[in-house]
Amino acid sequence: MTTFVEVDHVDRIFDLPNGGKYIALKNIELKIRQGEFVSLIGHSGCGKSTLLNIIAGLDRASIGGVTLEGKEIREPSPDRMVVFQNYSLLPWLTVRENIALAVDEVYQNKSKSDRLSIIEEHIDMVGLRLAAKKRPSELSGGMKQRVAIARALAIRPKLLLLDEPFGALDALTRGSLQEQLMKICNEHNVTCVMVTHDVDEALLLSDRIVMLTNGPEAHIGQILEVPIPRPRQRLEVVNHPSYYNLRNEMIYFLNQQKQAKKRQAQQTAAPVAVSPRGLEKVNLEIGFLPLTDAAPLIVAQEKGFFAQYGLEITLSRASNWNEIAKGVAKGRLDAAQMVAGMPLALTLGAGGKTPIPVVNALNLSRNANAITLSKRLYSEGVRNLSDLKASINAAPDQILTLGVVHPTSMQNLILRYWLAAGGIDPDRDVSLTAIAPTEMVAQLKAGTIDGYCAGEPWSHMAVHDDVGFIAATALEIWSGQPKKVLGVREDWAQQYPETYLALIKALLEACKYCDDLRNREEILDLICRPEYLNVNPVYVRPGFTDPYDRGDGTQPQSLTAYNQFYLNKTNYPNRTEILWMVTQLSRWGLTPFPKNWVEVIERVCRADIFGVAARDLGLLDTGYDDPIHLFDGKVFNPSEPLEYLKSLEIKRDIRIEEVFI
Repeated sequence: MTTFVEVDHVDRIFDLPNGGKYIALKNIELKIRQGEFVSLIGHSGCGKSTLLNIIAGLDRASIGGVTLEGKEIREPSPDRMVVFQNYSLLPWLTVRENIALAVDEVYQNKSKSDRLSIIEEHIDMVGLRLAAKKRPSELSGGMKQRVAIARALAIRPKLLLLDEPFGALDALTRGSLQEQLMKICNEHNVTCVMVTHDVDEALLLSDRIVMLTNGPEAHIGQILEVPIPRPRQRLEVVNHPSYYNLRNEMIYFLNQQKQAKKRQAQQTAAPVAVSPRGLEKVNLEIGFLPLTDAAPLIVAQEKGFFAQYGLEITLSRASNWNEIAKGVAKGRLDAAQMVAGMPLALTLGAGGKTPIPVVNALNLSRNANAITLSKRLYSEGVRNLSDLKASINAAPDQILTLGVVHPTSMQNLILRYWLAAGGIDPDRDVSLTAIAPTEMVAQLKAGTIDGYCAGEPWSHMAVHDDVGFIAATALEIWSGQPKKVLGVREDWAQQYPETYLALIKALLEACKYCDDLRNREEILDLICRPEYLNVNPVYVRPGFTDPYDRGDGTQPQSLTAYNQFYLNKTNYPNRTEILWMVTQLSRWGLTPFPKNWVEVIERVCRADIFGVAARDLGLLDTGYDDPIHLFDGKVFNPSEPLEYLKSLEIKRDIRIEEVFI
């Protein structure tokens, strides 16, 4: 679907009486599709209503602008109608006359009978036939708001803008109006943008929820996709497998913003002294996803390793990897836990995007991926790759859908490699779809996917909940495969070299702490806290502290190397592994194979910076760049990457191009 409304890098700056400036909104970028319902949510003062007014044409952006169907919005227009919380009805006019006011103004070319027909249709639409002759003073709050909605919809606006339309109503009236609005929007394909403070209201009505950070300089902190099909019923929404995960993400974000406001107030009251270590930047925001292998970041925060190196860190939990990539690319995040292929893909401009050089000087974890298949497939006799191939051959008209966490993730590359090694074309014999790790189990339960490749605890959770089984683990496919890395923009690393070095040292210490098995029980308690993974530790234990149960009837296995954070040269950023990722991205048409691949890999893989940090800590500063052995017997020789690509039987057309970065 094409973009219907585009908010193009909008800033809103207000002049202060003392001659200063207040930046209310900073670099707001948002694209809205026709028929989409988008909610804006955030704490008071974050600029939600300001943004709504700019979209309505009631206010102007200081920088950037807004377009509707490609035309810039400069002033109010009947193609954008606003419904305010305070109803905005004329008290001396009846219900019918308040609606007629808008209809008569906009439809002056229509006959009186046509206009009257429109008015009466919308009186019935909001259920106010018996109150049509009443004035606002004779109406309840809910009835007044229905008049405002009817008046807005009567002129068939291209865009309906709602500013906390139900905030002043009692719960029963609010629920009734929400359902009426939902029904009207579905039936008439109305595009809506709504400001709300109510997380449940946002989940009920929205296709996407845009969460704004605190002001000043409020920006989009996170966008949640709501994968609940329409038409919706309130009870069906609450019972949807994704509902509570999404609700928790919103509450976590809002709580995180509240804590950030407190920290800001404390820092204003008592400024933190600049570190005597000569760090260029002390206060950093680092992004992570709720995964077991976020442990080094959490441990570095909770055990004081960041503080030991003079760093004040805010850990920012994201809901998906796109949010992480965007946060680093836009400069909102100083650094982030990334899927292993993300720095490379951002540098290459994968997906047709502008290349953004991102560097990796530290691997945070290895292994701890698994390929999970549904219990339905298990009941049909599928246990392994060859069984899966036979099942696909037996039902060629039934395409299986498998989830991956991100196109550039090792999970995607490994799943594709595993399938192709078994003679299954991952683009033709099955359908692969990108889903946030936290959503995998819910989607498997709902039957929208038949399996997935993800990290922990989201692989074992399917086993524990008896909806899936483990068909293969990372240890079986490629033992020691890189999983998560620390990604920073190249220009950030150049601007803050001492800070970057301190960050790597702190995380190296944390990684070492994580791989001491005597610390695992303590770490388990830390990472499962509500602000981090927010899960029951029972889901995390397998492969972390306890034997790993595959859910296939076999005896649980002791996999001490499954979650690997430090041992066996885990942290060394390995050029051979990154080159293998280059071949796989090219194999599946995600990026061209770069002619100048040596230059690209040297740019991304900063083993030199890792070496400085390791030597300062008295640790081994080298790794290995040996050939890679995978489960199918093929060996990846880094000296001949193109020959290796050509030898692979299932692949897309390989493009070879010079990459300019």
